[in-house]
Amino acid sequence: QVQLVESGGGLVQPGGSLRLSCAASRSIGSIYTMGWYRQAPGKQRELVARITRGLSTNYADSVKGRFTISRDNAKNTVDLQMNSLKPEDTAVYYCNAVTFSTNTYWGQGTQVTVSS
Repeated sequence: QVQLVESGGGLVQPGGSLRLSCAASRSIGSIYTMGWYRQAPGKQRELVARITRGLSTNYADSVKGRFTISRDNAKNTVDLQMNSLKPEDTAVYYCNAVTFSTNTYWGQGTQVTVSS
């Protein structure tokens, strides 16, 4: 079992930045991938970014060049640095973990609102 707790969401103006953090209840060193997903009202949940144990990353096309995912196995955290935020980035952001045995865990979500 892994419990994931997100923090760092909030209200920001277009062009601004936010940093989301996800803290895991146990060591993430053995977890295959950690990632961030988001879900906007009326839309399906979508992948934003993910990072493997070997630190390979992939990003949604819509956030490439603006968002950066990082993973600290010593601190059991995964962060998402979001720059140049746009109104269309508004969503609930969820932390995700997938183990080598393909068990999947989700955090409770944190709201990000980009508005002037």
